[in-house]
Amino acid sequence: MKHSYYLALLMACALPAKAQQRWTVADKVLDRSWKIQSSAVAAEDGKLVSSAGYNAAGWYPAIVPGTVMSALVENKVYKDVFFDKNMEKIPGDRFNAPWWHRTTFDLPQPAAGQVVQLLFNGINYRADIWLNGQQIAAADTIRGGFRRFRFDVSHIVRKGVNVLAVKVTAPGKGEPTLGFVDWNPAPPDHNMGIWRDVHVLLTGPVALTQPFVQTTLDTVTLKRASVNVSTLLTNHSGNSVEGTLQGRIGSNILISRKVSLPPHSAQKIVFSPKEYPQLNIDNPRVWWTRDLGKPELYQLQLQFTAGTTLTDTRQLRFGIRTVSDYINEDGHRGYRLNGRKLLIRGGGWTDPMLLNATPEYERAGIEYAVHMNLNTIRMEGFWGSNHHLYDLCDQKGLLIMAGWSAQWEWDNYFGAPAGDFGGIQTAEQQEVVAQSWKDQIVWLRNHPSVFAWVYGSDKLPLPELERRYESILAEYDPTRPALSSAHDNTSEVSGPAAVKMRGPYDYVPPVYWYVDDKNGGAFGFNTETGPGPEVPYLESLKKMIPEDSLWPFSSSWMYHAARGEFNNLDNYNNAMVNRLGGYVSLHDYLRKAQYLNYEGMRAMMEAFMANRPRATGIIQWMYNSSWPKLWWQLYDYYLLPTAAFYGARKAGEPLHISYNYGSHQVDVVNNTGVTAPPLQALIRVLDTNLKTVWQLDTIVNNLPAQDAVRLPALPAMPPGTQWYLDLKLKSKQQPVSRNFYVLSATPDALDTAKTNWYITPQQTYADLKQLQQLPLVKPDMRTQFSRRGDTTLARVTLKNTGSQPALMIHLDLRGKNSGAAIVPVFWEDNDFTLLPGESITVNGYCYTKNLEQQPPAVSLSGWNITPITQ
Repeated sequence: MKHSYYLALLMACALPAKAQQRWTVADKVLDRSWKIQSSAVAAEDGKLVSSAGYNAAGWYPAIVPGTVMSALVENKVYKDVFFDKNMEKIPGDRFNAPWWHRTTFDLPQPAAGQVVQLLFNGINYRADIWLNGQQIAAADTIRGGFRRFRFDVSHIVRKGVNVLAVKVTAPGKGEPTLGFVDWNPAPPDHNMGIWRDVHVLLTGPVALTQPFVQTTLDTVTLKRASVNVSTLLTNHSGNSVEGTLQGRIGSNILISRKVSLPPHSAQKIVFSPKEYPQLNIDNPRVWWTRDLGKPELYQLQLQFTAGTTLTDTRQLRFGIRTVSDYINEDGHRGYRLNGRKLLIRGGGWTDPMLLNATPEYERAGIEYAVHMNLNTIRMEGFWGSNHHLYDLCDQKGLLIMAGWSAQWEWDNYFGAPAGDFGGIQTAEQQEVVAQSWKDQIVWLRNHPSVFAWVYGSDKLPLPELERRYESILAEYDPTRPALSSAHDNTSEVSGPAAVKMRGPYDYVPPVYWYVDDKNGGAFGFNTETGPGPEVPYLESLKKMIPEDSLWPFSSSWMYHAARGEFNNLDNYNNAMVNRLGGYVSLHDYLRKAQYLNYEGMRAMMEAFMANRPRATGIIQWMYNSSWPKLWWQLYDYYLLPTAAFYGARKAGEPLHISYNYGSHQVDVVNNTGVTAPPLQALIRVLDTNLKTVWQLDTIVNNLPAQDAVRLPALPAMPPGTQWYLDLKLKSKQQPVSRNFYVLSATPDALDTAKTNWYITPQQTYADLKQLQQLPLVKPDMRTQFSRRGDTTLARVTLKNTGSQPALMIHLDLRGKNSGAAIVPVFWEDNDFTLLPGESITVNGYCYTKNLEQQPPAVSLSGWNITPITQ
């Protein structure tokens, strides 16, 4: 939203009524002019702090949404907080006292009947709110990080400068706030602040709130849809008001109703397709996920006029789509979009630790999800600071699974006793979270990207609380499935969750995903899991670990690991040593780390995609990083992809060919929404001398959408400890998928008897140590750059002119002057292998502004690649 009082004028012009506006109708976002200070320093009362004459000299400039900690970091009070262990040096007692947040805003001369409201979408955790020397709310009622609060301040505001002061208190133990679990350290301020956007809303006497669009789609034909539109009208005046509520969908659907509102009353107005046949739509533009189709969006415009005078207006975008869930024959929950089953495949999203995500940062994260061929993000606890993230997912065709955090479910994170149903036990706690639930549902329900509401993470809510959640959904959003827990729990209220959260969260070998049939393997819907650490590249490590601590491993490394059982790299490093050989240097360690990252992520995603319909969903834990770390990330805090990023992208190709570690077969997978054309599968088994010992050239016909076919088993592997599998898939003679595996005569074997909640250990390890003997290869490289709009494009042609495989070729786009990696970056393929004589052309791009006026350059590296930059 822009800083304009007159957004509504454009809206009014789009609707039929020729309103001559007497009242200002506007939505002003208060974000840039804030200042903050501790109440231990600014000890004056709210009446004085919110007065125009108050001297705020020495206060810190701040941005809202934001936290106290993010403002102090921005003001250089604390520097390099993510480097080494600097976070530990920040005194936590500085945040024991409440912190003032103060801003000013201008208003025009109000007309008679002008209504001015303040809307707070998120304050963490309690707040006293003052405006122009008057207290409008107190901390005994303004509590809850996920609550939304709206105040009519028409009688307090004045023409010209108005002063708003909010005294924010951090959450205490046992209060259901926002926060992290074992992902990273908790910020010292516990996310205290105004962490979501604040609005000044100006309307006439009648205001529009809670607009809601419900859509129903004929999922058999997709040729017929109906739309139900509702909104709440509130008359803030002491007089009866008669007027007209009008709406427009697109350019040709108009709806209108005469309304009479008594003084100080509210009325829900519903436009049903039964009463308004124009809301029955033939041949609708349907919203799909990006893998199944196009995410079509409609726009609704609403306005209320009293006579010919506009009093309020709202606009929103929505998608025509239907979401439902089902239980498959094995008892596992899956989801349908517009009647079609789809495999949920995504990652666990987290906001940055200081809750200071920029629109550019969120845009990069969502575009990365599209680039990785994912279709979902799961939001646990952090749901974004405004609608921007949801708007992006609506536009890009990504689903969002939104729910509460496990932070409330464990004593050590919640700071209070948590039993079988978590820590939300008292009447006050239940009231806060129930009201928070309602607020979040109303805030987000018009986004087609949101496909499921999740009441709990690791545990179920108390039965009486779950019933409250259900009644809230029945009233405010009956359009989506709900899930009692992201774990495989059984609720006395709603029955089995029929999803699973049985691990692993630490390193497991690729075969795990194919052979495990009890825990995290490729069956059912695994709501959070993954192969553990994803160590980033050296460029990012240098930003978090001091030079003298980079090698050998130091306590600084472990500080940037996760927490609890994950405050180490033991299982990951042990697998590296046993499978790939001991690491002798930092460079050697990092090349082997990226090999594990790619191999592990590719196998997990491929297994779930090949095992449909038994597999219904997979959420990689985690998707991104809240701070610089070594664990659970497809790309790191600095937006630099790990090799796991491209392992996920490879596995999610629209048409894909992959190796099945469990059955020793090859799978051909159709991840699209339509039946595949005839596909040519080319399979070669090579020994370490690159001699072809077996090959198959076969045609796969009529592979259905969202399905896979398994080709006959491969023959006995060639002699020796190691062998190669080269896979290619073509359509109409054009390559659509290429995949390469290094495989071992000695398979990885699991010690299933020792499985726990986060790992299944190994008994034996695959032997891939011969890879250490591969000589250096210097591929022939040709690079071209061009510009198109706001992007810089790179076209890289590579040929392996050597006699050995060029393994794990890695491309980076860099600034030629600085040598720094440019992010976000989008390569068609990366971390791939070229056999002798093979060539490939890979396209990539970045946003030109991120080059900061430098010429671009491409750097080449890899397992056995002589580094090149040109």
